[in-house]
Amino acid sequence: MSFQVRSVRAGSLYFYIHFVTEVICFYLLNIYFHRAAYVWMVFLAYDMLAFVPQGIIGYFSDKHLRVPLGVVGLALLALSLALVHCDVGAACWLPVLCLGNACTHVNGAEVTLRTAEGKLFPSALFVSGGSFGLITGKLLAASSLPWTTLVILAVSAVPAAVLAQRYLKAQECEDSDCAGFRYADPGVSPVLVVLLAVFVVAVRGHMGYGIPTTWIKTTAQTASLYIAMGLGKALGGLSADLMGVKRTALFSIGAALPFLICGDQYMWISLLGVLLFSMTMSITLGALVSVLPATPGLAFGLTTIGLFLGTAPMFFFRFQTRLLNSIEITVCTLLCLLCMHLILKDDRAHD
Repeated sequence: MSFQVRSVRAGSLYFYIHFVTEVICFYLLNIYFHRAAYVWMVFLAYDMLAFVPQGIIGYFSDKHLRVPLGVVGLALLALSLALVHCDVGAACWLPVLCLGNACTHVNGAEVTLRTAEGKLFPSALFVSGGSFGLITGKLLAASSLPWTTLVILAVSAVPAAVLAQRYLKAQECEDSDCAGFRYADPGVSPVLVVLLAVFVVAVRGHMGYGIPTTWIKTTAQTASLYIAMGLGKALGGLSADLMGVKRTALFSIGAALPFLICGDQYMWISLLGVLLFSMTMSITLGALVSVLPATPGLAFGLTTIGLFLGTAPMFFFRFQTRLLNSIEITVCTLLCLLCMHLILKDDRAHD
């Protein structure tokens, strides 16, 4: 099987696995905590337990590629559903849920990056599945769906994880790292690339929570926000492969600014801004893998740490006026533009 076919199939498999993972996670979180007075603390704990350990798990995975973390993660997700059904308490099942989430994420990164031969679309497709799964999990939590249906959903993703692991094993025999990723400017220190790329991820996560969206009045409008995020993540990888990484990054970030500022009360304007800004996800990951080619799992874990650093402050503080929100969005966007301009290699120099 050619690299291209294998990588697209790997991305498609992990789109589904990621979708299933987020459906289960946000179904449980919303059905059991949506009315709790301390709900913000639960979601903060979830973000910390699911996102932060992925750096360590990713490094472990880089050194032990034969461990089927995707299957392990799905088993842990199914176990968390069973624990909830047994009414053991959140202190027991929430860490299991988070660990399952982290394992499937890391394995998705390993599979889609190591089989991609330097292309970004497979990992972008994998990451985009989470946005669709998140909103689906929230919607299902409002229904009377039995918990056994979620177990069946987890089991349905196991064959996909097994097949993805076979792709990873085949790739391990051909190429041990991600040397095909050469998107970072070689004249910039790798440490600086890591710091600035993680900063951009943090800003993207922060803005994802902090963008004013007073236009959201219905469930359908809420769903449209997450759909725009998911489409933006996938299109960012596709555009980067076709049009160039730096060109896509600078255009999508710069073009998003006026739509994010003016879209507070206008759904379609806001959605276009969210879609454009979401396109940077796979590009920042590509920059990190460029300087950490032997450890793509660790590189992916750094992006999830960045997401936590960006979203955590939103649990404690938000600007309350449109003017201050606009200033924050403008400053953050310009900083991201500068960072991406500094760390990404010119598309004409890419070989």
